[in-house]
Amino acid sequence: MNKQAPAHNRTRPFGQLLALFAGISGACCAETAPAQPLTPPKAIILLYADDLGYGDLSCYGAEKIKTPAIDKLADEGLRFTDAYSSSAVCTPSRYALLTGTYPWRRKDVNILPGDAALLIDPAGPTLPKMLQANGYKTAVIGKWHLGLGNGKVDWNKPISPGPKECGFDESFIFAATADRVPCVYVQNGTVRNLDPKDPIQVSYQHNFPGLPSGKNNPELLRVKSSHGHNNAVINGIGRIGFMKGGKAALWDDQNIADDITEHAVDYIKRQAAAKQPFFLYFATNDIHVPRDPHKRYLGKSQCGIRGDAAVQMDDCVRRIMKALDETGLTEDSLVIFSSDNGPVMDDGYADRANEDANGHKPAGPLSGGKYSILEGGSRIPFIVHWPKAVRPGESTAVLCQMDLMATLGQLFPGEQEHPADSQKLLPALLGKTSQGRSEHILNSMGQNLAFRSGDWKYVPPGAPIRRGLNGLSPSDKAPATGALYNLKNDPQERNNVAEAHKDLCEQFRARLTELRQAPENRLSRTELFPIDD
Repeated sequence: MNKQAPAHNRTRPFGQLLALFAGISGACCAETAPAQPLTPPKAIILLYADDLGYGDLSCYGAEKIKTPAIDKLADEGLRFTDAYSSSAVCTPSRYALLTGTYPWRRKDVNILPGDAALLIDPAGPTLPKMLQANGYKTAVIGKWHLGLGNGKVDWNKPISPGPKECGFDESFIFAATADRVPCVYVQNGTVRNLDPKDPIQVSYQHNFPGLPSGKNNPELLRVKSSHGHNNAVINGIGRIGFMKGGKAALWDDQNIADDITEHAVDYIKRQAAAKQPFFLYFATNDIHVPRDPHKRYLGKSQCGIRGDAAVQMDDCVRRIMKALDETGLTEDSLVIFSSDNGPVMDDGYADRANEDANGHKPAGPLSGGKYSILEGGSRIPFIVHWPKAVRPGESTAVLCQMDLMATLGQLFPGEQEHPADSQKLLPALLGKTSQGRSEHILNSMGQNLAFRSGDWKYVPPGAPIRRGLNGLSPSDKAPATGALYNLKNDPQERNNVAEAHKDLCEQFRARLTELRQAPENRLSRTELFPIDD
């Protein structure tokens, strides 16, 4: 088979895709018998929540939060119980999602400030570039947090490189997180509603003369800081970093969910009217801090404002699915719902997340949460809804969001280039097999890693183990023998059996070392054979 040009240099009319076979190769997945061809969906929509834990949805066991729209996706689709984000924090997970590469392979992939340079190599392959090359229009709407420009952004001029250079035809984003400046939307590379007479200035080193700060002027805050988050004061909320100007361009925190959802619905309707296959990456702000849901959602959960933010997020999903219904796309749309990492309670604001929890367990049966190497840090909700191709059910297949690049590539003919970290798991994604990854490397932050093989999970000696659900929760360290857990018998990772299985620990230590040293730029190819219907 002749190798094609890289995905970002190829184009293929969508009509040529309608008589293809999709398959899987690789040692970690089962081959399936040939059957009828599978055609690619008319729409691929990735709904990406923020800081949403394994136990934060009613379809994953939550009783204090009702999420009927997401529950409907789970009831009609495939709900995964052993799916992972690529990290226990935001930027690394998003980097891996779009590039198909473990984030720890680069030391600079960590939580970014709002003025950071673009992390993704504009010349490299990405998930949206691969979909563009196969006839899809692409858009990112919502949280970006992958850097913009070259590190010296002038927010008053067109900003490049950014989403466009990463493979998105359209973008409506905020640069980092809602708790970081600048608190403005960037639409297709330009700050929306910017008044040139009121230029934006951003600094993560110092305040601007004459401007208040949350630290010096706490009386201006309607949401007090619990730690950090006391620099610029915007909309009565302390932020990370300082910002001057851009008053007309500032977002209203209580309207962020509405703003991005309205853009998503408009995008869906425009593509449907043009009969254009499309990919939508919809990244919510909820339930990240600052949690400031619209007043119509206040009191809708039984666990305070954090739960109310989850209800708001669920309603965004409802509105997007309604747009698919109204345009006749639901039956042939592949919708994937997931979260960037596990849950956190106090993450910098005194919003009573802990006090109002009312017995709610954000990580469900798991230990740890955001920032943690424990399962609660990166085992997340993952739901696949595609009525045309996916039967309702539950899957125990182990997969990672990073695998979407290689896995979705199997929907198309020919060889789709992707980094070797991203594995081809289409049969598992569609519920044709329960066999997914045989091994996976978990990442909390930076170079803090753990290794999963089957039901075993190994944490190297000295690695920090954070069990709390707050941003400043203390960490213990794995003992000199490391930590070894049997996740099937001990999902809360309470019983360290490393002393009884020293041989396994040594095997896993060696394998983790081997995988860490593997070259980051390896490429593998998608080979074809059919998937059973």
